[in-house]
Order: sequence, then C-alpha cells, then structure tokens
Amino acid sequence: MQLDLDTGAQAFRQQARSWLTDNIPQAQPPRDGAAARDHATAWLARCHAAGWSGMAWPEAYGGQGLAPDRLLIWYEEYTRARAPSTLDCTFVGLNHAGPTLIACGTDAQKAFHLPRILKGESIWCQGFSEPGAGSDLASLRTTGRVEGDEIVVNGQKIWSSYADVADHQELLIRTEPGSKRHKGLSWVICDMTLPGITVRPIRNMAGASHFAEVFYDEVRIPLSNAVGGLHDGWTTAMTTLGFERKTAALALQLELSVKVEELIALAAAAPGTAMAERLADLRAEAAALRAMTYRAVLRSTGTLFDGSLVRLTFAELSQRIHATAMDILGPEALLDGPWAHDYLEAYSETIAGGTAEVQRNIIGERILGLPREPRP
Repeated sequence: MQLDLDTGAQAFRQQARSWLTDNIPQAQPPRDGAAARDHATAWLARCHAAGWSGMAWPEAYGGQGLAPDRLLIWYEEYTRARAPSTLDCTFVGLNHAGPTLIACGTDAQKAFHLPRILKGESIWCQGFSEPGAGSDLASLRTTGRVEGDEIVVNGQKIWSSYADVADHQELLIRTEPGSKRHKGLSWVICDMTLPGITVRPIRNMAGASHFAEVFYDEVRIPLSNAVGGLHDGWTTAMTTLGFERKTAALALQLELSVKVEELIALAAAAPGTAMAERLADLRAEAAALRAMTYRAVLRSTGTLFDGSLVRLTFAELSQRIHATAMDILGPEALLDGPWAHDYLEAYSETIAGGTAEVQRNIIGERILGLPREPRP
C-alpha cells in the first residue's frame, strides 16, 4: 500500500527528508540514564526549534496539527533517515501524557505541562502496571487517600520506563475506598521529586536499565493534579491507551520495513545464507503491517480495538525480524551490538502495552464477537 500524494504532500516529503538528512545526530545514542536523557532532550529541542515537534498535536497547543497523510509521510522519512528512536525518554510525554492532557486536562494543566513536553524540558513516565496488576490493570492496589486538597499515595508500580530520569508521571491509583475493578480510580499527575518516592531501576537482559519500579510512601499530590475528574480515572486511562495503541508507535511500526531491507542486504553480504523465502515472507508481513498502520491512521473513525490488531502484528513481527537477524549473523551476532541489543529488547514486545494474549482476547471478543473468555 502506498500513499497517493498530491503536489503539496510531495513537497512536504522533500522538506522533511532534507531537514532530517542535515540534522540527525551521527553519534549512537546512550542506552539509559542521564546521558540518554540528555541525548533525547537535545534532539527533541532541535526538532522543536525547527518546527518538527508534536507532529500530531493540535496547533492550538503548540503542535503541528498535521493531517494524517502528512503524519505518515513524516514518520516514513524519519525511519528512512534512521533518525533516533522515538522510543526514548520523551516517548511518554509526547505520545501518552501530552495527548491525554489535551483531551482530558484542565486549562491550567495544559498551560503548564504541554509547552514543557514539546520542548523536551519535562520528561514523563507511566505509573500504571503493578506487580499484581499488569495486563489486568483494573486490579491495581496503589491507593490515594483524599485529605483536604491533597491525595496521599501509598503503594508500588513496576515497569515504569525512564522513571529514574522523569520529572512527572501519569499515575493511576485507587482513590475511592472500597471500590473494585474499574470503579474508583484516578489518573493523576505525579511530580517525581516529591518526598516519599523511591525509584529503583531494573536492568533487563539486553543490559539496559530503562525500566524501574517505583515505591510511594505517604506521597502528597495536590488534588488539582487529578486529570479527567476524581474517581473517573479508568475513562482517562482508556484515553491514554487509545493513543498508545493507535498513533504512538507509528515510527516503530514503519521502521520494521526499513529493518527488513537492511536484513536483505545483510543476507546478500553473508556467503552461504539461504533465506530468500524467509526474507520474502518478512518483507510481505512488513508491508501488511504498514498497510494496517495506514488504515488505522487514515480512517475517520477508529477504536482502541483496531489498535490491538496493529499492536499484536507489530509485536510478533518484530520478534521474527530480529530472530532472523541472529540466524543470518550466526556467531557474529554476539559481536554486533545494535542487532543483538534489539533482538533481546524485542522479547518484551509481546508483553509491553498489553500482552499478546490480552490483545487476542480483545480482538476475539470485541472485533470478532466471540464468547468472552471464562473469568476465574
């Protein structure tokens, strides 16, 4: 599937391609920690200064307000140029928190946070998952006790990416005593410098420590930091997940087509490899994913469930592509930093953002109309 471009779109593509060619950093970005934050925020600041920040955000809030076809063109060119990964410490602010504040936040929340996110001056992390509430998010147990004009938070979150370098967190907690499941939750803005917060980075098998667990001990958050209304956090959280599963990962989805072409070149340069059929399948699957991505973005109406189709396809295809890279490289894979790192990181794709099993349940029950899975 290809975009049918008019003259204006073609000119936009050339403009984006030229700017990226002239400006993408040449140095390999650090994996984690303060150095990774500095690299990511410097790149975002450069993009913002040139008018390439917040591509999907409305112009009223400082973004570019791009039409869907222009947004796809930007990310096509972004991945073609091999610009820095969008899955860095700026990801949550730009693709989760910012859009959620635009949709559900107060005027004061928008005025304070949105400009800082766009300029790379404020890094966000997500505080949704817990040790006993990952895929089943509604079973979360972190509490927020309302005392006057404050919410006093106690509990624990886990898999909070970039929490060790974040300024703020989108935090989902239970604020209504005695409530169960989706009821009585609140989505609040948590200042990560508040007393009572402890962040412990988690090193993954790829050697990076961009995950973290976060502990809250009588952390006092202003009541005015609730987004979308007190005790109605599930609605706000579904808004956040809608962005996460539809437009947030555009660059990552389109990047897989680029990686397949790199694999084909890699295989051609590796004597004795016989993977033509496998690579052809991967190229076709990447093209199918790209078509699904176009459909999800260009449709005038869409649902969270459409995002589950794309998310599941992306996660499993990413793992197959990186496994193929390991087979092509053979023992040399141990010496190839980028491919080996990405291969190990890809194992998390069928867990992050909702497990593959959860995505299949959503697709089966809410798209195909199959009977609900028996609940315990």
